[in-house]
Amino acid sequence: MNLSLSAVVVLGVITVFILRARTVGPGTAVVLFLFGFFAAGTGAAGPINRVCAALIHAIPNLTS
Repeated sequence: MNLSLSAVVVLGVITVFILRARTVGPGTAVVLFLFGFFAAGTGAAGPINRVCAALIHAIPNLTS
């Protein structure tokens, strides 16, 4: 659960920076948010979570 909360915070901060830099408009940000929200409720949520977890576990191994 801590990992999910941390990922949400990090992605939220990145979204704020992207919106402030005007790289993406507010409409596009809403569409991307809704896509992520609805994707989380599908069967794709499990594999996406496993890939993210594997990447997070691989990062310390890359720095060694």
